[in-house]
Amino acid sequence: MSTPTRLLTPDAVGIAIAAGILRGGGLVAFPTETVYGLGGDALNPAAVARIFAAKGRPAADPLIVHLAAQADLGQVVADVSPAASALAAAFWPGPLTLILPRGPAVPLAVTAGGDSVAVRVPAHPVARALIAAAGTPVAAPSANRFGHTSPTDAAHVLADLAGRIDAVIDGGATMIGVESTVLDLTTPVPTLLRPGGVSLEALRAFLGAVEVAGRAAPDATLRSPGLLERHYAPESALWLVVGPEAGARAWLRERATRELAAGRRVGLLVPDEDAAQLAALGADVEALGPAGDLEAVARRLYAALRALDARQPDLILARDLGEAGLARAIGDRLARAAAGRVVRI
Repeated sequence: MSTPTRLLTPDAVGIAIAAGILRGGGLVAFPTETVYGLGGDALNPAAVARIFAAKGRPAADPLIVHLAAQADLGQVVADVSPAASALAAAFWPGPLTLILPRGPAVPLAVTAGGDSVAVRVPAHPVARALIAAAGTPVAAPSANRFGHTSPTDAAHVLADLAGRIDAVIDGGATMIGVESTVLDLTTPVPTLLRPGGVSLEALRAFLGAVEVAGRAAPDATLRSPGLLERHYAPESALWLVVGPEAGARAWLRERATRELAAGRRVGLLVPDEDAAQLAALGADVEALGPAGDLEAVARRLYAALRALDARQPDLILARDLGEAGLARAIGDRLARAAAGRVVRI
């Protein structure tokens, strides 16, 4: 059954309409500072079920609950540790999701049946205004078809979900461009489950010890979204090369040359420096911004990947930018988009 999807303005009128939809159990996509989220009332099991249905998301993949303020934590968590309070005070509103003990009001569907819940306070003013106006915590995964490239503007949302959700608030392009960092505070040592807008370095500077989780086993109970091997993926096959810059660029050149000679259409998703050096090959190039400006690369990543994928290359080639700061998050998204097609040199 198709649902007409309204495009709403990010002003008081649009937010009031969207809040009413959420209170009525409907679904609204809205901008956050990271990517667009697909929101539903986190305490309404029927609304939560609609989120999973609209995205085609498996029930085993949990959702993040978004709050208007740190003071609302008690609505969704059973216990707020001193570490959680300190992190929230330091990094919220912002792109940090905390894994905390689930409160009894949160439906088990939100947590994929688990005893913990992922929660954050977004920094985007429209997101916070919407959650406050709705008067309820809002469960909001990224507003795209499950496993597909995340949306960073309203057009991306409509391309994936038009007719499947009630409304989209058009707040323009998002500011960060990759999803939030997820930090598990239910483990003996805080554990980074997903890198994102708050760097591992920043967390370690604040907390001291922070472990980095390995890849989740295929049958593992997921404590956070974004942990599946294939995620954030284009329709075209993406290959990621990991290694020193010169060697990785040489691999891109060699692989692109070979594929083009075989008559295949090749897309390159690369920093500006690579784009300049590889442009003469004849591949379809989407430049991400300067490699030294990771914030610009992160903002551009999903939009560039969507644009390149829309031109239907036979394959897309990209290179990793390291593990420092936002590069860790960018590399994580590219590795999951590659779904195992990762070459290490």
